[in-house]
Amino acid sequence: MNKVGFFRSIQLKFIIIYILLLLLAMQVIGTFFMKKLEDELLMNYTESISERMDLLSYNLEQAFNKERTEDGEGLTLHQEVQQIVDEISIDTALTSIQVINNQGRIIGTNDSNYQKDIGKKTSQDIIDNALFFNSFKDDIMLDEETQERVYVQALPLYDKEGTVVGIIYAKAPIQTVYDQLNEINDIFIQGSILAIGISAFLGILVARTITKPIMEMRRQAQIMAKGDFTQKVNVYGKDEIDQLAETFNDLNSRLKHSYATIEEERRKLSSVLLNMSDGVISIDNSGIITLTNESAGRLIGQNPDDIIGDYFLDVLQLEDKIVDITELQDSGSIIIDFSEDDEPLLIRANFSTVVDDEDEITGFIAVLSDVTEQEKVEQERREFVSNVSHELRTPLTTMKSYIEALTEGAWQDKEIAPRFLNVAQNETDRMIRMVNDLLQLSKLDQDEYPMHKERTEFIGYFHHVIDRLEMNIPEQLTFKRELPKGLFYVWIDKDKMTQVLDNIISNAIKYSPEGGEIRLKVEQKRHHLLISVKDEGIGIAYDKLDKIFERFYRADKARSRKLGGTGLGLAITKELIEAHHGKIWAKSKEGKGTTILFTLPLMNQKRRGR
Repeated sequence: MNKVGFFRSIQLKFIIIYILLLLLAMQVIGTFFMKKLEDELLMNYTESISERMDLLSYNLEQAFNKERTEDGEGLTLHQEVQQIVDEISIDTALTSIQVINNQGRIIGTNDSNYQKDIGKKTSQDIIDNALFFNSFKDDIMLDEETQERVYVQALPLYDKEGTVVGIIYAKAPIQTVYDQLNEINDIFIQGSILAIGISAFLGILVARTITKPIMEMRRQAQIMAKGDFTQKVNVYGKDEIDQLAETFNDLNSRLKHSYATIEEERRKLSSVLLNMSDGVISIDNSGIITLTNESAGRLIGQNPDDIIGDYFLDVLQLEDKIVDITELQDSGSIIIDFSEDDEPLLIRANFSTVVDDEDEITGFIAVLSDVTEQEKVEQERREFVSNVSHELRTPLTTMKSYIEALTEGAWQDKEIAPRFLNVAQNETDRMIRMVNDLLQLSKLDQDEYPMHKERTEFIGYFHHVIDRLEMNIPEQLTFKRELPKGLFYVWIDKDKMTQVLDNIISNAIKYSPEGGEIRLKVEQKRHHLLISVKDEGIGIAYDKLDKIFERFYRADKARSRKLGGTGLGLAITKELIEAHHGKIWAKSKEGKGTTILFTLPLMNQKRRGR
């Protein structure tokens, strides 16, 4: 966030508002004050003139109403008027007075400028209006000669009958009053400027006290936006802004707690998503991927960060199964085939909806699971059931045919009956062996097969097993022993291990040609023994080596059945070796024989001592 300059800050706005309010108040006060002062000064000035004018009016009316003799004794009207005007004290140095009779002629004045006009008629409008229209008024006007304001007044003179016999015209300079007002106004402006300057300085201080907590809260908000909730806003008092600061600090504490809770939940969710073996994809209601985890990326073979923002149906290649994203809520579960040429991959996608407080769908969650092994196990189960059915059907069919033949009379034939009964007995024994092997495998699968392990010296034990089998092998076969000297102790169940060795060596005997050699070898490794049994038989193709340990698998089916095998021997052997914490595998080349290898862990010294 950019720093706010002073000229755009709230502090300057406070100062401007403060000064504008001060200017408005001073303007209102100044206007009111100057108006009242002007009215008061003008009223005082005009009243002082009016008082003297009233006295002059009284004296002049006495002069106009005075009876005069025709013999010329005493003062004439003009002389007496001039005498009265000269004697009156109305700031004679400043006030010009003219006395005009009812014919509009000047008969007396105290203004030397108008002495020459005595006896002449005047043509001023204010005098004409007073004489002819009885309009008597006072006014302030601009003097044409001096270009200054003057106060003029026309005052009537009445005779005893109330008839206007003359006019007193007074003109007084009033410019001094306005000059005083201008001086006072200048002083007021200067005082206002000084007051504004002081107020601006005080306004800055006041604005800082108001804006400082706000600026601190702004800085704290910027810090909080970055996820830092450790700092607090200073509280300087108890006013509304300080209460706001306290509330802001409380909000900071609550946000810190909420953020910590959310962050903890986010870490938990992230940890759960990261460590989940299943893939999780979050989709909004428009079908765009908003969240995914590593497992989902591995399952679909794409970088999880790269598919965020992509369309979900395109990523999972569901355009043929789902046309609209809204159909996901009704889809439940879908199997998606991501298999390549030599690598099968089946993914089950389970969908669930995400709703808001108003039960409106805001998105979907897709959980992806790798069900390749499950499908493979299911397929193996089906194949196992099919194989068991097939393996049992063959001897049962054979027995049924022979028994039907015996029932139909063959039992009376002394040559055929024993042969038929012998075949039925062999097939019965074969089915018994098969059922026993199946039961043993079932117990091994369910960990119900008991193991009675004991400390055993393996080389001597292995010699004993070989000696027992060597007594019954055909004369054309030979055993070659490559066993090291020394004592090597293992922790095994002798009966189960004997069954393992019998199965492996018996298979080697069955598939060895006449005159062949079977090599029996033991090697000491760091923590285990490596046991191998190698024959010189027909061998096994490379692509079938891993399958020989599967149930009912036969490399040579016709020969295996002929030799009485059930197809379960190596499967049982593998289960027993793994139960002894070993591993078993095969090596072979077609026409050059097969080697079966397995390992057994050696007992450590501490356990040997015990």
